[in-house]
Amino acid sequence: MIDENINILELCKKPSRFETVKRVSSEWSGMDYLGSIKCRISNSFRMKYKIEPGLYAVGEPNENSDVFASANYKLSFDILRKALKGLNAWILVLDTKGINVWCAAGKGTFGTQELVKQANKVKLNSILSHKRIIVPQLGAVGVNADEVFKKTGFRVYFGPVYAKDIKTYLNAGRKKTSEMRKIKFSMFDRIILTPREIIPAIFKFFIFAFVVLLFFGIQPKGILFKSAWYCGEPFLLLGLTSILAGSFITPVFLPFIPFRPFALKGWLIGMLLTMFLIFLFNFQEQKNILILVIEILFFPMASSYLSLQFTGSTTFTNMSGVKKELKIALPVYLISSVISVILLIIYKLHKLALI
Repeated sequence: MIDENINILELCKKPSRFETVKRVSSEWSGMDYLGSIKCRISNSFRMKYKIEPGLYAVGEPNENSDVFASANYKLSFDILRKALKGLNAWILVLDTKGINVWCAAGKGTFGTQELVKQANKVKLNSILSHKRIIVPQLGAVGVNADEVFKKTGFRVYFGPVYAKDIKTYLNAGRKKTSEMRKIKFSMFDRIILTPREIIPAIFKFFIFAFVVLLFFGIQPKGILFKSAWYCGEPFLLLGLTSILAGSFITPVFLPFIPFRPFALKGWLIGMLLTMFLIFLFNFQEQKNILILVIEILFFPMASSYLSLQFTGSTTFTNMSGVKKELKIALPVYLISSVISVILLIIYKLHKLALI
């Protein structure tokens, strides 16, 4: 929770050296907890979940207190201030366009120029008697410590990966253990992130379902519900299976699935589940060779596409790897979709006795 502006004169008792900043609590409010949930299940909410860049005070910091750099993605900021409970510290928030530290570092918004800009903007030199800024390790890829020192006079210390280790890090004289350098991405961590992909996929599924039922429902006598459901049911079930395969099973069991590319991992799980469903239900329409080819071609690719969306939430790849994978996968998705649509049209025209 962020309180009203307070004058740091009250905190530090040195009127000529401090400016008005905002004090923040290290305790989370009910709205903070709600926001942490909403930003994990809603892409639109997450993109707007941010705070103003600038300097914030936790506890009663003075000129000797440590300053921690953070992103203006509010969840990143909240996790940091919560980890600072019991400490007197400053938080320097960079303008990362509402993106978390790790992703922003890769995109360049959590970087050297922005760090220098904010440090100068809040006049950090006039507030602190020391010359150090602690930057999260996950932001290291975007920050050139030498450049920051040249332009601000502040030395950059790269802190631990996780904010929860900050107190131990400080008690050790700002030294990291090997454990503090490790990025953990457990199955539980991956499960927590899956709603970010599942929920948008479900919304798209409703559009897909409408189009499928309309397509199969069109008959010479009009749009027939019985025909729409009879022919469309396999596609609806396979569509849901693709979401399960690509947005849940693949991310959760990521380390155990063969292949390195996410696209191949998702395709493999999608193909296995698609074939299982086809043989399990043995729908009458699946005896049509065109429908069978479409199902085998399209739905594993849909699973692959959904799996590929998870690359931005994982430690298993990097920016160059993602770009390389997209360069190969996107044309394959496009070609598969076009072929599937053409085969569907041919199937429909044949059913309507037009060819």
